[in-house]
Amino acid sequence: METRVESREQSSPRDAARQGVHIPIYMDNHATTPVDPRVLEAMLPYFGEKFGNPASRNHCFGWAAGEAVETAREQVARLFGAAAKEIIFTSGATESDNLAIKGTAEAQRKKGNHIITVVTEHRAVLDSCKRLEGEGYRVTCLAVRKDGLIDLEELVRVTGDQTILVTIMAANNEIGVLQPCAEIGRMCHERGIVFHTDAAQAAGKVPIDVMKDSIDLMSISGHKMYGPKGVGALYVREQSPHVKISAMIDGGGHEHGMRSGTLNVPGIVGLGKACEIARQEMGEEARRLAGLRDRLRERIAGRVEEASINGSLAHRLPGNLNVSFGGVDGEALMVGLNDVAISSGSACRTASVQASHVLKAIGVDGDLAQSTIRFGIGRFNTEAEVDYVAERVIESVQQLRELSRT
Repeated sequence: METRVESREQSSPRDAARQGVHIPIYMDNHATTPVDPRVLEAMLPYFGEKFGNPASRNHCFGWAAGEAVETAREQVARLFGAAAKEIIFTSGATESDNLAIKGTAEAQRKKGNHIITVVTEHRAVLDSCKRLEGEGYRVTCLAVRKDGLIDLEELVRVTGDQTILVTIMAANNEIGVLQPCAEIGRMCHERGIVFHTDAAQAAGKVPIDVMKDSIDLMSISGHKMYGPKGVGALYVREQSPHVKISAMIDGGGHEHGMRSGTLNVPGIVGLGKACEIARQEMGEEARRLAGLRDRLRERIAGRVEEASINGSLAHRLPGNLNVSFGGVDGEALMVGLNDVAISSGSACRTASVQASHVLKAIGVDGDLAQSTIRFGIGRFNTEAEVDYVAERVIESVQQLRELSRT
């Protein structure tokens, strides 16, 4: 249930920050984003009167649905400098990652069996590579520097005649670090290697041009960019002899034979609209979010000792801030911040709590990783919310440290 903190004159900074703020505050926009009202408005007709199946080619209901899908395909393509025919609709970035990685491995089996990725990738990439490793493929996982960036020289060194795919994410989902995709893409193209990037976190937040950045395959997800859940896309470069992938889902030949199954028309319409909005507003929005992120960082850093930022600040998503708080119990900190939706530096898997593999990779030890918070500032966050969250963090950390000293 949402409650309203009324705007009124207060004496303390925390109370002043409450003015105009709705509780709870959502600041976990890397996990998912709320659907933009403009996206929802575009989708609604396709849940009602425009309910047709685009595969139905004999009547107006199917035609209307088909036109909507092709409009969305154009909208997605324009955001990334692609051609519409290069966009394959999927259920999300996880499916797109699986199709890109496993599809490339199967199609390129005769050419080689070596795949290169990075230790900080999303599990959709790492687990796909692990599955292929069990099938006889050789996988190299590159380390990252303390700032979260790969060493380009190391990438060059580990490539060889058997390397068929390099899969490196554009932006990390935890620490927000932006990898040098253009440089990676150029290196891959010089060697005839397919370059795939998981751009689920980067799409719509930072500029991506698949041609200029030499990207062959790219995964995106609607719900990370103010679109609906359950829909995504895979960009597949055409007119390139070294880009070949095999379909993973058969039955009907939908999406140029690459992804069979009745299309999620409302979701696809929503993804298209989300991409259109991003193309029009991304620059201004990125500047605003970077300003809010820096405001949050400066307020916390100015009053909390042993608050360390994880990952490069120079190469980072505009709305990402990942902070470790020394000397604080992470679980207690999350409980203390129960009016703010954020993520911690640990993940629950098989009923056990483990430190993030990303934080481990950049050298954050287990105890500090448990005391790490990921702030994901998004389109609908305000300056007042940032100020409120900063005060709540400062207050909670100080209280927990005082308790630990008693």
